[in-house]
Amino acid sequence: MATSLQRNNNRTRPTKSAGARKQRQKVQSRRLVALGVDEATVAAMNSTEVRTLLKHPKKVIAAHQG
Repeated sequence: MATSLQRNNNRTRPTKSAGARKQRQKVQSRRLVALGVDEATVAAMNSTEVRTLLKHPKKVIAAHQG
């Protein structure tokens, strides 16, 4: 018979690694730069702000055209 840990998918799921997180943040920052946001501005943002801007890419393009 299986134990509760083996049945519970939430506990057997692998955890996210720090390296993968840094890689995701780097890719997201590059996407913002590609949309037209200044590199220095992106570097000053935290990860939450970057993800928030990436939710609406058309608005980012419109706001940072120039």
